[in-house]
Amino acid sequence: RWAYAWNGMRLPASIPHKTTSALRRDVLFMEGKMMNKKKVAFICVHNSCRSQIAEALGRKYLSDICDCYSAGTETKPQINQDAVRLMKKAHGIDMEESQYSKLFEDIPETDIVVAMGCNVVCPYVPDKLNLNWGLEDPTGQSDGKFLETMDAIERNILELRKTVLEMQTHERSQEHV
Repeated sequence: RWAYAWNGMRLPASIPHKTTSALRRDVLFMEGKMMNKKKVAFICVHNSCRSQIAEALGRKYLSDICDCYSAGTETKPQINQDAVRLMKKAHGIDMEESQYSKLFEDIPETDIVVAMGCNVVCPYVPDKLNLNWGLEDPTGQSDGKFLETMDAIERNILELRKTVLEMQTHERSQEHV
């Protein structure tokens, strides 16, 4: 047996009756359209390597709960070509299709700012989550070093996913108080 929510989505009839707003919130959650989707900025100096990798992997692993952006305190004319090549090879992601080097002020206001560890003063956003992953820039180094950096970014992205889900769970629990 199925019941229908306000938007026509089929739900099991066994779901207890809820207020319209609570049901709407649950339906949005089930559809992966989080009402409180976080905006994450991955920041680096030139926005050409680590932050671009983080944006691409963020979109891969966080797109259901976050909008991911990357930016720099300066820009480069193109994304690091070793990073582009290795992301295609390792993850099947072509960063040049939808990404380009941009400044921090060119992206939307964010909830989470992640500095790559570039020994530069990155924007600090008060009352937001500010992280620094302390990653060494692999530019000019071996493919192995790039892959190590990409693996570290991937692990950090997966940890960030857990953090964001915890934040959203906490926010949802506060709505019911």
